[in-house]
Amino acid sequence: MSDVVLEVDHLTKTFRIHRERANSLKQRIAAKGRNRFDEFTALQDVTFDVSEGEVFGVIGHNGSGKSTLLKCMAGILRPNAGSVRVHRRMSALLELGAGFHPELSGRENVFLNAAILGMGRRDIATRFDEIVAFSGLEKFIDQPVKTYSSGMYVRLAFSVAINVDPRLLIIDEVLAVGDVTFQKRCLEKFVEFRNDGRTIVLVTHDLASVRNMCDRAVWLKQGQVTGEGDPKQLVEAYTESMLGSMQHTETGSTRRGSGELMINQVEMYVGDDPSPVMRFQTGDDVRFRLFYTATKAVPRPIFSLIIDALGGATVSAPCSRDVGLVPDVVSGDGWIDIVMPNISLLPGAYDVHTAVQDFNKQHEYDHLQLAARFDVTTGKPYESSGLVTLRPEWNFTEG
Repeated sequence: MSDVVLEVDHLTKTFRIHRERANSLKQRIAAKGRNRFDEFTALQDVTFDVSEGEVFGVIGHNGSGKSTLLKCMAGILRPNAGSVRVHRRMSALLELGAGFHPELSGRENVFLNAAILGMGRRDIATRFDEIVAFSGLEKFIDQPVKTYSSGMYVRLAFSVAINVDPRLLIIDEVLAVGDVTFQKRCLEKFVEFRNDGRTIVLVTHDLASVRNMCDRAVWLKQGQVTGEGDPKQLVEAYTESMLGSMQHTETGSTRRGSGELMINQVEMYVGDDPSPVMRFQTGDDVRFRLFYTATKAVPRPIFSLIIDALGGATVSAPCSRDVGLVPDVVSGDGWIDIVMPNISLLPGAYDVHTAVQDFNKQHEYDHLQLAARFDVTTGKPYESSGLVTLRPEWNFTEG
């Protein structure tokens, strides 16, 4: 991995943002031919190298300069200063299908697009069946692409781009194209590329992909390199930075139910620390405290806590009835503690919902949707994928 295949050297890219454009001859004369504009620096003095056989990640929030950097690497944009040097045959998976002609058939577009990406006609003919088989569009390959669905269009474009035999592959957020079967095929292709010693540059918001797939990474912030090196450490620092800038004062919660017994607030604590937290680590001893108010005596209520991955599936939904904790009656104010020792949640953002029902779960006193939101950061055990750890024990035996 000593040969450098991609060099980004003191790269700077700026854009002009026009504040007031002259749209008529009169306006041009009044402005003396000048348009007023501001200079926006998208990239400033960015430098890094990518070695042959590496999987190199680029991370950063929206507006950090990732897309501009990617287009400079692909030769779509020219830098104002500095340079990008590519020493291997490159394929850039950016705007898939940008070279497709809607009136031409899938077959004709394969030859056209592959030629744009640098393949000779004989090579394209040799690989044609492989490209079409990868896309799974054999039955439609002689139909005009204007009749394709958006998913079919992207699958064919992706198949062409990934099968032009590049030694350097630049990928922009395209790991999730197509259906589950096609995504699996793409992932297998990336693994094949990596095992074959090819170089991959991955520009993505998917931090799990960076942790799992990349050998090195760079972190862009406001157009500048904030960090470079081990992807796990870089992702952790990036996550901490992003979480530190988030505010949890507004959760956008909604409520339903008859209202005799309601959850007013949810707080979380780590260990014996009396100060509530909104963030903790995998493996911490965490206590969820549900503060309630009953406007009248409520017999045998049951309380539930629901934890969802942010925008995803329910991870856990403990209920007081399941453990035999059912008070005869509840009135006034109080709280309930739910202790989760050595918590199994893996790094990510999670939502908390609460519910209070009668013993038979037929009547709902209160349901507070999005009562709280919390973040989990890396702790022990360390695992890079999934929602929870099952704390596996690994053993390796030779022969």
